[in-house]
Amino acid sequence: NTPEKGAKLRVLRWKRFVQGDEDQYAANVKKFSEKYGVEVRVDAEGWEDVRPKAAAAANTGAGPDIILSTNDDANLYPEKLLDVTDVCTYLGAKYGGWYPVCDPYLRPDGKKWIGVPLGVAGVCMVYRESHMKAAGFTTFPRDTDGFLKLCKGLKEKGTPPGFALGNATGDGNTWAYWLLWAFGGKVVDKDNKVVIDSPETLKALEYAKELYGTFVPGTLSWLDPNNNKAFLDGQISLTNNGISVYYAAKNATDPKVKEMAADINHANMPVGPVGRATEFQLFFNQMIFRHTKYPKAAKEFLRFMMEAEQMDPWVQAAIGYVTPALK
Repeated sequence: NTPEKGAKLRVLRWKRFVQGDEDQYAANVKKFSEKYGVEVRVDAEGWEDVRPKAAAAANTGAGPDIILSTNDDANLYPEKLLDVTDVCTYLGAKYGGWYPVCDPYLRPDGKKWIGVPLGVAGVCMVYRESHMKAAGFTTFPRDTDGFLKLCKGLKEKGTPPGFALGNATGDGNTWAYWLLWAFGGKVVDKDNKVVIDSPETLKALEYAKELYGTFVPGTLSWLDPNNNKAFLDGQISLTNNGISVYYAAKNATDPKVKEMAADINHANMPVGPVGRATEFQLFFNQMIFRHTKYPKAAKEFLRFMMEAEQMDPWVQAAIGYVTPALK
């Protein structure tokens, strides 16, 4: 796709949680502009604000040309999005194919791509090793029973856990879905029928209530940045997160916070009564609106940003905050 003459693009993306992501993304955008002479404006907003702004742009047919968004957003207004099958077919053929998780999000009919997958922010339990040991555990518990005991032990020692229960697109959704599924609960069944009202959901809620009793105060209003701040301030010793808490500690200028990095460890989400892993990872998509005046430039921008020359340095700069969707 050779960009249209005089093309200008506007990109809306989520605010970085890892500085290296934003810096390298900006460097890649600059490379694209220099190569093609296309002016690209990038706006970064909090996760909670990107989603409504994307929906507004879809409905009004105005605003950004490209949006980097989360989870199933593209499925909310597929008819408003540009078909990017050519870009995805090219990238898939060149880089070993797409992981199957991309299909339900961005190729719902199994044929046409309504967005270009960016990747996934892997979510783990993030904890202070020394505080876990002080609470009586030598290794991180692998099941929900042991996990609850650990949280109670941490609270008793004055080093409580904290998990977002406010409007936190990333951390709030990832741990809440994990917990619902861990007890066999579901929002919808395979036929898309709403089945959340179930005994399994009740069990998950009962567990969540007991777990909540161990949390640091204030988690009901937490957004995505709150658990990062609480952990790095030493208010909590355990939360769920991508790589951003560890990245911030590792690269901190404050020696106290930098010291913390050596004590930070990660574990998979514990397994519940269903007997298998039920992790929910945060999926990132890249959508082009059909209302764009410059569809060729927009497609070329996404192709360029996904090529190894740009993607590899970006993944490295963010120390793997986003795992690419290409095999």
